[in-house]
Amino acid sequence: MATAHSRTAARLMISPAVILLLGWMIIPLSMTIYFSFLRFNLLLPGTQEWAGLSNYTFFLTGPAFLASLKNTLILVGGILLVTIVGGTGLAILLDQPMWGQGIVRVLVISPFFIMPTVSALVWKNMFMNPVNGLFAHAARALGLEAFDFLGKAPLFSIMLMVAWQWLPFAALILLTALQSLDQDQKEAAEMDGAGPLHRFIYIVLPHLARAATVVILIETIFLLSIFAEILVTTNGGPGFASTNITYLVYAQSLLQFDVGGGSAGGIVAVVLANIVAIFLMRMIGKNLDL
Repeated sequence: MATAHSRTAARLMISPAVILLLGWMIIPLSMTIYFSFLRFNLLLPGTQEWAGLSNYTFFLTGPAFLASLKNTLILVGGILLVTIVGGTGLAILLDQPMWGQGIVRVLVISPFFIMPTVSALVWKNMFMNPVNGLFAHAARALGLEAFDFLGKAPLFSIMLMVAWQWLPFAALILLTALQSLDQDQKEAAEMDGAGPLHRFIYIVLPHLARAATVVILIETIFLLSIFAEILVTTNGGPGFASTNITYLVYAQSLLQFDVGGGSAGGIVAVVLANIVAIFLMRMIGKNLDL
């Protein structure tokens, strides 16, 4: 009886927070689903009418959808590749004993705490500007022509900005996993004649696998909604060259004032994000069972 009473009391105490959280999620989601079935444009107030699935059809068959979906997948895949490979190398480097190790680790991790908008502005104006940027000055110093990163390679430029910001996060998680590695295994392998490369492949990498899957899951959830870097630097252009699903929903809703079409795009984005999240969770579950 005492146990049942304590469980009831615990549920009653946490119920306000749970109700608030559910309301915070369910009410906006329900309104978005409702608006996605309406023909509703803010430029034409008072003309709301039932549209059925036409908003979804228009969004999914529009010329920008396939391009934005491809750009989203390229961005997520490219950034994950850079952060996992670079984060592993950076973690191994930071794990070595060195003078001022604590300060170096703080400096390496600091880009992760910079606001995406500020980071994008710095990259756009200080590094990638084809006239006054540092990359342009370096190219001219070498006798080369300055390259317009945001104009000629917008998707790669955004990938570079976001990867620079998420690299410290991956390195921090992988460094934590690396420090839990039993050094006796490495020493035993070294005594048996295994070289540095073999120790890395057969001991270090398997040990980092679980941490890497966690990094992939967390980063993917956030990378699917990259927005600030695109808005500040390229506005999705040239054309649809750097438009992802998130920016396409923004353009549909707030640039074209199409609430119905933007809501349908938002639901499509939520469904795609959940599909990816479920796939990654299953992948992590299989990894943890090994």
